[in-house]
Amino acid sequence: MSIVKSLLKFSAPLALLGLGACATPFSANVARFQQMPAPEGQTFAIIAANPRNDGGLEFSQYAGLVSQRLEAKGYHHVEDPHRATLIVTLDYGVDNGQQKVVSYPTGFGYGGYGGFGYGGFGGFGHRSAFYYGWNDPFWFGDRDVESYTFYTSHLDLTINRAADNLRLFEGTAKARSGTDSLPAIVPNLVEAMFTGFPGNSGEEVRITVPPAARAAAAPPPPPPAPAPNS
Repeated sequence: MSIVKSLLKFSAPLALLGLGACATPFSANVARFQQMPAPEGQTFAIIAANPRNDGGLEFSQYAGLVSQRLEAKGYHHVEDPHRATLIVTLDYGVDNGQQKVVSYPTGFGYGGYGGFGYGGFGGFGHRSAFYYGWNDPFWFGDRDVESYTFYTSHLDLTINRAADNLRLFEGTAKARSGTDSLPAIVPNLVEAMFTGFPGNSGEEVRITVPPAARAAAAPPPPPPAPAPNS
């Protein structure tokens, strides 16, 4: 095995785990249906779709990110849902992972990976047939096989008018990544959801969050622990 091929063999699977790396873009498929009113001083409160998340610190952190995006659009956050004109329901999650096997002709290598998003690998192109395993153009010769695990995550957001429970917005963002860490994934899903918000109703778009926006979307680090008394 050549040195170049050895490097490809071991470095390419590691590239799939680059969600936390600042240089790696994050891509998501976002579908939105909406009849949102123009912001005119409406207030909103955020509740958890899953009652088990009510009052949780993790949910509060993600809800805070959503609140920031809505306030930037001109809506006003209130804590008490009974005082809100809009009720925002938030849900998120990640699956248990699936293993994917990729084969390629001996000597060809991987060709380089780009950002790993819902549509596939940047190295093989958006929704590449080679990535999904059919119409493989390299059908000849010996083949090498690599395997990796990917995780599918989602963020669901709905907005109802409090007065009559009329649905004003439904949005879903989905992504594939090499990690199942919700603290790493959810801020990026929120950023994707609010890119071009509220969007064109009935349209599904592929949104790539650049590294700079990913860094801005990440929650702040916890404060340092106080020094022990001398």
